[in-house]
Amino acid sequence: MSTPKSTFLHPPSLWLGLTGGIGSGKSTVAKWFAEWGSVILDADQISRQLTLPKGAAIPAIQEAFGAQMIGADGAMDRQRMRERVFSDPLAKAQLEAILHPLVESEILRQAKVAAQDGPKLIVLDLPLLAESKRWPKRLDRILVIDCTEETQVERVRERSQLSAEQTMKIIRAQASREERCALADWVIFNDHISLLELKEKSKTIFEQAQTLLQAHTP
Repeated sequence: MSTPKSTFLHPPSLWLGLTGGIGSGKSTVAKWFAEWGSVILDADQISRQLTLPKGAAIPAIQEAFGAQMIGADGAMDRQRMRERVFSDPLAKAQLEAILHPLVESEILRQAKVAAQDGPKLIVLDLPLLAESKRWPKRLDRILVIDCTEETQVERVRERSQLSAEQTMKIIRAQASREERCALADWVIFNDHISLLELKEKSKTIFEQAQTLLQAHTP
């Protein structure tokens, strides 16, 4: 393996990109990696924080989309914005142009703080990794959690109130399974396997990533 790409961190850490479609089980895997000692940087969580009341993205969102996209509490109206961006590609691009630089800046800030006391396995939980033009080039390894669309729809139905039609709209708005897997160093096919099997496969990859990190730790 080449020198870790996170050379802006002192000392350098190992960046592992974690991605998967809605309902793939990615969040479960991220939770286990955290339990095993990894630093988890959740792009979706950071994005939500930026759009909370007084969040850094709120002024730009209000200027670009109008006050109707800001709720009475001062946060972005996520439901209304979701409906807008799913039906309007230009609005989607406009929102991403606001959020993505802010999310990236916060990810790098948190990573630098995490690495202050030594090299870390930093897991970037990024649902839209395959859609990004920047992040795949900056990551040392990429792990994709994959499953069929039928499984995605069923899992989302079980955990939320979204209909199959709504879930398929989300799936169609994301990169395809093939596009995600084409970027991957590791793929876990999380379909018709038990939670224990998923955890065992995840632990194997965690251990391999730790070995890679240790190989470049002075």
